[in-house]
Amino acid sequence: MDNLAHDLPPPYEVHQRDYHHILDHATDITSDGRIDLDIDNELGQRLSRYILTRNESYVGTPSRHRRTGNWNVRLNIVIQVVGSRGDVQPFIALANELQKHGHRVRLATHDLFAGLVTKSGIEFFAVGGDPAELMAYMVKNPGLLPQMETLRGGEIQRKRSMLAAMLRGFWRSCIEPAIGGAPFVADAIIANPPSFAHVHCAQALGVPLHLMFTMPWSTTKAFPHPLANISKAPTTSAGLANYVSYGIVEYLTWQGLGDLINTWRREMLDLEPVPPTEGPGLAETLQVPFTYCWSPALVPKPEDWGTHIDVCGFFFRDAPSYTPPPDLAAFLTAGPPPVYIGFGSIVVDDPDRLISIILKAVQRSGVRAIVSRGWSNFGGDATDDVFFLGDCPHEWLFEHVAAVVHHGGAGTTACGLLNSKPTFIVPFFGDQPFWGKMVAAAGAGPQPIPHKNLNSANLTEGLLFCLTPDAASAAEKISATMAKESGVKRAVDLFHANLPSEDSRCEILPDKPATWLIKRNKKTVRLSTMAVGILLQAGTIDRSHIKLYQTSRITIETRRWDPITAISSTSLATLTNMAASATGIVLKPLEEYHRGQANPSLDLASPLSNSRTPSILARSCSQAHSTTAPTAITSHTTSSDLASSNVSLAPSSQTAASTPSVPALVLASGKSASKILGNLFKGVLLDIPLAATEGMRAVPRLYGTEVVHQDAITDWKSGFAVASRAFGQGMYGAATDIFVETYRGKKEEGAVGVAKGLGKGVVSLAMKTGSAGLGLVAYPSTGVYRSVRARVKDGTRRRIEEMRLEEGRWLIEKKGSEEDVVEMFLSL
Repeated sequence: MDNLAHDLPPPYEVHQRDYHHILDHATDITSDGRIDLDIDNELGQRLSRYILTRNESYVGTPSRHRRTGNWNVRLNIVIQVVGSRGDVQPFIALANELQKHGHRVRLATHDLFAGLVTKSGIEFFAVGGDPAELMAYMVKNPGLLPQMETLRGGEIQRKRSMLAAMLRGFWRSCIEPAIGGAPFVADAIIANPPSFAHVHCAQALGVPLHLMFTMPWSTTKAFPHPLANISKAPTTSAGLANYVSYGIVEYLTWQGLGDLINTWRREMLDLEPVPPTEGPGLAETLQVPFTYCWSPALVPKPEDWGTHIDVCGFFFRDAPSYTPPPDLAAFLTAGPPPVYIGFGSIVVDDPDRLISIILKAVQRSGVRAIVSRGWSNFGGDATDDVFFLGDCPHEWLFEHVAAVVHHGGAGTTACGLLNSKPTFIVPFFGDQPFWGKMVAAAGAGPQPIPHKNLNSANLTEGLLFCLTPDAASAAEKISATMAKESGVKRAVDLFHANLPSEDSRCEILPDKPATWLIKRNKKTVRLSTMAVGILLQAGTIDRSHIKLYQTSRITIETRRWDPITAISSTSLATLTNMAASATGIVLKPLEEYHRGQANPSLDLASPLSNSRTPSILARSCSQAHSTTAPTAITSHTTSSDLASSNVSLAPSSQTAASTPSVPALVLASGKSASKILGNLFKGVLLDIPLAATEGMRAVPRLYGTEVVHQDAITDWKSGFAVASRAFGQGMYGAATDIFVETYRGKKEEGAVGVAKGLGKGVVSLAMKTGSAGLGLVAYPSTGVYRSVRARVKDGTRRRIEEMRLEEGRWLIEKKGSEEDVVEMFLSL
């Protein structure tokens, strides 16, 4: 693969600078919504030269372990999952393993899977969203971009409204009790990337985040993004094309969802919007720990993945106890082992056509078959050679078949290979083509055939391939390696290894996480939720003396490359914000008017309302909210429900009340007018000076000199501290670089190096002096602004505090107060 071991991927921001160029000149969209990436263009050649120059000496790094030994702090962990049953099941196994370590685990996913989760002894939280509808949508639009039929049918707006509701649901899963459940505030978050809310919830709470997935989501040169089709000339580096595909997919994803996420961040989390250049690849930029849940025997960890990324093995749950119904048992014993054919949660457009293909192929190949009905509800007349099956655990069933044919879900693929079964994959979307290619590359199955290209002839060929000795031998080899792995236990160890240091423990109850800070005898003391509850109940401390503790602070900053692009892009952003506020003078009153006319109960959803689809989005959010707040009024609420909630149904008064008053409309317009001046002052006095400072500070990086990392600015104290350090470092560098760079150049290149070094020193003198001086104003101003904003936008913080205190009271009621806590605190 083009000497991948010697190629290090470039900094992620390289792609972000050229996204528009990539989209205009390097891509094409196919009829099924996937991306055709043409790497043989000016941008591709430029990136290729950059990568090859930078990474000739790269050697891959081993997996990182921050900590060894047992982890004995018991956490509240929320696992956020979006997807089908096959996506949820592996995380059930993970949750059960985490419970063995004393953690309280909550799984937040679609309402449909409540029974599946709770019967496994795991706390469930409904976040909304219909997985069957999502599966049907993905089958029609298997790539990132939808077909025209989908656009005309209005499905995009419906999916956006569904996502908006799910974002709200995922945040509530972090801080609210489930219906009839106990108080809960997350101490850590585990998520699969398509849940999208994860990094933002972690930032709002200040807790650790760990991503886990069965589909490649991290930039690598080893293989392309599963949603990208690579088109390149034979002379073009395959590694380069693979690497670029991840940046494009990230960018397109953010383009479609960024406005929803930023609106949700502002209105529900009290966080600032993510800068447009930082949204794509945000988790990768932050180096969020990432564990891939597949077997290294099938797909080894690429050598260009960092130490924060690991491959642990597939997640397998304990095999459930299962007794087959008499008709299934009779079919299995009536002849040679059959072939399993099933597509699980996939909802196909034309199930009759697909079942006809299956039956013809079974007849032609002369095999016996078990056909799973699945969500498409395949059916037909059973024969001596074909059995139509309802729900049945794959763990049991795959022990009794000769081979498996399925859609290529990671869980189904893993289960088949673990049982040494040759596998034929018919992919529909997502990571399914990826798994089909990996299985075929291992020799355990034929090349995957997309479902749209499937016919009885190629299905017959695939079935016959699976029954060959070579396929059986390859599957047995993979199975032997997988049997030695313990993916779930390994994933839990990696989760613990990547948690913060000992500073996350309570200093009084060391088996509990620190969630509060208090000053005691000029010392800052870390306390757990339960310890604070006990101390407050005893009157030992006062509520005003404690503040929330963030064990893992996330700061999202706009990265800069030079002062020219920094100042120009920030100036453009300021003008754009001012223009948006100006149009809001007219549009906001209209939106307020239409919202009130449509339904007065939609105020709950208004923070997530998109200006293009306010009514659709609001209805979806309102309905989703009803899953955890039964008293909320939704578009499906009946008159009896309203009557029981003491809500008046008088038509005339209701209609009158739904029309916003003139003062309300004037207020909506006035808010937008005030934002014009606010955006102007913020841009001129804060954003542009900060961008210029950071741009000048970053210039030495352009000619290969390392730039000192700055601490995050979170308040006025850190702002002044950063300004002081940056001034000292900048002035020192400005004074010495002209000598250091000249000497280094002479040593490396002689006279030519002297000239180059002198030039670098002169540039460094100008840039570092300017950055140091301007930073004395820009950094403290940023700190003051963030302190003021935190004071004003404190609704989310106060909500978290309330829920932490409520959980503390509940813990005392459940476990009782511990007198030693008061004595230990007083002794500090």
